Amino acid sequence: MRRTRRPRFVLMNKMDDLNLHYRFLNWRRRIREIREVRAFRYQERFKHILVDGDTLSYHGNSGEVGCYVASRPLTKDSNYFEVSIVDSGVRGTIAVGLVPQYYSLDHQPGWLPDSVAYHADDGKLYNGRAKGRQFGSKCNSGDRIGCGIEPVSFDVQTAQIFFTKNGKRVGSTIMPMSPDGLFPAVGMHSLGEEVRLHLNAELGREDDSVMMVDSYEDEWGRLHDVRVCGTLLEYLGKGKSIVDVGLAQARHPLSTRSHYFEVEIVDPGEKCYIALGLARKVGTSAGRMLLYLLEASSPPLEC
Repeated sequence: MRRTRRPRFVLMNKMDDLNLHYRFLNWRRRIREIREVRAFRYQERFKHILVDGDTLSYHGNSGEVGCYVASRPLTKDSNYFEVSIVDSGVRGTIAVGLVPQYYSLDHQPGWLPDSVAYHADDGKLYNGRAKGRQFGSKCNSGDRIGCGIEPVSFDVQTAQIFFTKNGKRVGSTIMPMSPDGLFPAVGMHSLGEEVRLHLNAELGREDDSVMMVDSYEDEWGRLHDVRVCGTLLEYLGKGKSIVDVGLAQARHPLSTRSHYFEVEIVDPGEKCYIALGLARKVGTSAGRMLLYLLEASSPPLEC
């Protein structure tokens, strides 16, 4: 009588089931590890900053830099964020900008390479070094500072970064795109500073009929011995006689919708020969913004 081989067949089936079970357990463990790595990777980082929902406040002594880095970088679909200054504190040393993912939390954004930030206390732009250049006006309690990346930058891997103040563009700069992206960052450095973070903010469309001295020379109808850099006008003439006059005249006249403008004197120069007013364009009767810059002693700005 021939033997049956059925027991061996059953044993092989049991071994296959056991191997499949171990493979399933390994697969589940691998999925859990990947999730843990991703969760760790996308965590907000902060030091000497107290985080309460979307409110950030300085939590150190005045000799320590407080820095906050968001959990995710800006993307083509989410390319802009804003920070509202709730309280400028003792010195108003609040910085808003973009940094690499593992940026040192002991430094203000913009102080180290591959980072950039607009600093509220002096209106300067810090782009990868601890010395900034004049960029815009100072910011105080109630102001909003925005920062974004032009969408086209994500296709060419060169970040064209722009900043706003109270929804209006201040200026822009260019820097290489970090492999892991550029992350929203906020820096603080004095007691009492408090801001509100808006990571999902949207930049509203500006009215083209309003005079916006924000960024480019095409906002000005006439420029003579004056250079435009962001919101800044710099006198380039010799300043030796009454005929060495610098002139900047706006392209758009004042109107019922836009009937007021201001100028902040960043540097009075040697004698502060600065005049501000309205003048007619030849052949028209509409009042236009007219700004004379006769003399300036400040060094050339970096544009």
